Amino acid sequence: MADFETDYLIIGAGAVGLAFADTLLDEDPDCHITIVDKHARPGGHWNDAYPFVALHQPSSTYGVNSMELCPDRVDQHGHNAGMYPLAKHAEILAYYSKLMSERMIPSGRVAYHPLTEYRGKNEAQHSIKGILSGEERSVTVRRKLVDGTYFKTSVPSTHKPDFEIAEGTRFTIPGDLPGLWKDTGNLPDHYIVMGGGKTAMDTAVWLLEAGVSPEKIGWVRPRDSWMFNRKLLQPAYHRIEGLIEFQVALVEAAAASETGDAMFEELGRRGTMLRIDEDVIPKMFHFAVISEAEIAMLRTIKTVYRQGRVTKIEPGKMHFAQQSVDVPENTLFIDCTASAVPFEARGTVAKFFDGDTITLQLVQAPFVPYSAALGAFLEANFDADDEKNALCPPAPLTDTTDTYPYAVMANLMSTAILSNNEKTNAFNAKSRLHPTGPAIARMMAEGDPRLAALGKIGPKIQSNMPGVIKLGMAAKAIHEGV
Repeated sequence: MADFETDYLIIGAGAVGLAFADTLLDEDPDCHITIVDKHARPGGHWNDAYPFVALHQPSSTYGVNSMELCPDRVDQHGHNAGMYPLAKHAEILAYYSKLMSERMIPSGRVAYHPLTEYRGKNEAQHSIKGILSGEERSVTVRRKLVDGTYFKTSVPSTHKPDFEIAEGTRFTIPGDLPGLWKDTGNLPDHYIVMGGGKTAMDTAVWLLEAGVSPEKIGWVRPRDSWMFNRKLLQPAYHRIEGLIEFQVALVEAAAASETGDAMFEELGRRGTMLRIDEDVIPKMFHFAVISEAEIAMLRTIKTVYRQGRVTKIEPGKMHFAQQSVDVPENTLFIDCTASAVPFEARGTVAKFFDGDTITLQLVQAPFVPYSAALGAFLEANFDADDEKNALCPPAPLTDTTDTYPYAVMANLMSTAILSNNEKTNAFNAKSRLHPTGPAIARMMAEGDPRLAALGKIGPKIQSNMPGVIKLGMAAKAIHEGV
């Protein structure tokens, strides 16, 4: 006999699992949900993130459907000035704690088990185990297991460096930087940021804003990255013009290009995409969003190492596969090499709905919470797995300029599928997590004159779609290694 029963057992109390649970509470008022997570509080990988991390995109479409994340206002200072707010680390954790304590648990329909790991299924029962207590309990799941851990997010504090660190080397992770004030008599003379992704960019910006001179910062950047220009990705109701410009630029650049690199070059010319070094052609694209002000700051760092990946660090020296370079003796190396999402897992695509298991994945890249919430809506409002899966084919998790056109094509096809279904179209119109749905519904209700410009997007996409598909299919072949 099981220790307890539930309708849905959700693995993970992070952005994915909580977005699913939140929508399921509203869409299926009779179900009971049990959530297990290894962390001590809700928020998933945000618990492990560095304290100065913030969302890349405006907070208006992050979190869960039932609760706003940040006030609807414009930032007045800093590198996000003139744009809508980016929730910070502490705000995100407080948000998820409030969601759990004020909505989920008080509903009487959610059981939350922190510091608990899912152990698997044995015949008809599932097993969970308390990490600190060691107590193992069995669970009867009346309906489905929901896996919210597909993305397996990696952050510096949980990542193991894949290079050698010699004894006596000053080495740290981004999360420890704010504590440097505790030992002001032993501050480093120089800093080297290791990694080319958004974590490295956040870290470099933090150092610069903390007063470190650009001359005292080195940056190991084996690959450069393209990034979305944040000014075009503001909340739809307030800045619909930017989103129109962004979408039109994507389809026109894709349709006019023979390769992903050519597409990015055109998007860079238009200002839709940004890069740090104008003399370097980036090959990496991880859906990061950045402001022009941050780019200007990052360009002040002139010491950039492009010798490839680091193999070993030691006092006064840094080693690469084919070369070693001298660095200042009292250098603090900062490891930013963790990949937030393990793109190497992109080939492991499961069915979203598969019998008694739901594997939460991307439906539209990179909208992770929206995709999870849509999954809950489909679960509650459609019956057959085949029908549900047809509405949410998993979006590809691409990571290079060569493969990104595949994601563009897949997103456009997903939008068409969901728009052509009466139920999912209605869901998008009310989902806070959808980038445009509620804004367009509000504009229609108000008779907003901006709808005239919005109405031109459909024909523009349709006329460019053959070119988008041609480039997207070529990118798909690269992505799948065909």
